[in-house]
Amino acid sequence: MKKYFFGVLALAAVMASCNNASPKMDEKPQAAGAENVGGMKIAFVEVDSLMTQYNFAKDYSVTLQKKSNNARTTLTQKSNELQAAVNNFQQKLQNNGFTSREQAASVQQGIERRQRDLQELQARLESELASETQKFNEALRDSLNSFLASYNKDKQFDLILSKAGDNILFADRRFDITKDIINGLNKRYKSTAKTEEKKDEKK
Repeated sequence: MKKYFFGVLALAAVMASCNNASPKMDEKPQAAGAENVGGMKIAFVEVDSLMTQYNFAKDYSVTLQKKSNNARTTLTQKSNELQAAVNNFQQKLQNNGFTSREQAASVQQGIERRQRDLQELQARLESELASETQKFNEALRDSLNSFLASYNKDKQFDLILSKAGDNILFADRRFDITKDIINGLNKRYKSTAKTEEKKDEKK
């Protein structure tokens, strides 16, 4: 089997909303029209299209978005509660609402403790989201590498490039196998999902 190469894909912590125009499962894959160039058989895949039309990426992005929204909601709520406590403390301090300096100091220490707790919570939630994003990136990379290894047994490309942004300034469309790859990935993902459903039903 000839060697192939696929650039590692990176994903931001929270992906943008996905394009609804995903390829149909029964749609005939686009013929890989790559040609030999200088003795090499090459092709490329559009990363943006892959990220918005590969159902695994779309499903996981929704999960990441929900976790991000939940974390933001939790932090906002606790931050508002802390701010209310700070405002109340300042108001009582100005109006001599504390019976002693010790009482005021105790309340102030409680507020400072809550501030530290909030900072620790924010750091923990950010770490969890980063870890989940890394987990997704690794799963996506493994999924692509596994599929491409199988795909290339038949296609026999020497080089498969990832086209993202301006990393390839120009590429003739006859080298584009994006649709073929997306259709194959979605077909395999759908089959895997059905297998997992059957396993769950047997439990």
